[in-house]
Amino acid sequence: MEDKIKQLANIIKNSKHLVFFTGSGVSTDSGLKSFRGKDGLYSSLYKGKYRPEEVLSSDFFCTHRKIFLEYVEEELNINGIKPNKGHLALAELEKMGILKAVITQNIDDLHQMAGNKNVLELHGSLKRWYCLSCGKTSNKNFSCDCGGIVRPDVTLYGENLNQDVVNEAIYQIEKADTLIVAGTSLTVYPAAYYLRYFRGKNLIIINNENTQYDNNASLVLNNNFTEVMTKVLNVLKMGV
Repeated sequence: MEDKIKQLANIIKNSKHLVFFTGSGVSTDSGLKSFRGKDGLYSSLYKGKYRPEEVLSSDFFCTHRKIFLEYVEEELNINGIKPNKGHLALAELEKMGILKAVITQNIDDLHQMAGNKNVLELHGSLKRWYCLSCGKTSNKNFSCDCGGIVRPDVTLYGENLNQDVVNEAIYQIEKADTLIVAGTSLTVYPAAYYLRYFRGKNLIIINNENTQYDNNASLVLNNNFTEVMTKVLNVLKMGV
């Protein structure tokens, strides 16, 4: 692994436009479950009968709102969580002028909490809730005075992604000479499809499990994201 760490550090150092594409695996060291990884959220039924993909759909939100909100509170609770050293490493890379953008499938706000400024949230954020009737907003669930329905600003199954965010994400991927994909199985569409826009030199994958893009990558690290990025940052600070 150490040789790959040095190789990755050298690639990052020489990148002109570095972009990260992250999934739930980058947040597991912050105490959150991954979605499709081993023992992830999608590996078991909620209350013994609901598939998580079903619960997190627009139809289910409309027809079983109480259960939907219970699931978000019990399984997707981000209260009190903090960025891990991997998140902090990405924020440091941005401060160093190396990292240009983070494109994330996550809805936990941890990249922003770590200090990254240019974060493109493909699936929204649980840090934003709004009333469908009057538009009132909050950083958590609330009961609106107008009596309207309140929901999180996240893209549910059956809904379209925010097109402005998608366009910017594709632009960043097209512009990147190095794209590092971390903590994602790359099975969620349309998000995973956007990697096809990458025309740069280095496609790097950091994930505990294999992905469908491994054969196209110039470097694959089947290791823990936090450990990898902490070591990479140390190598960069010492000088590659």
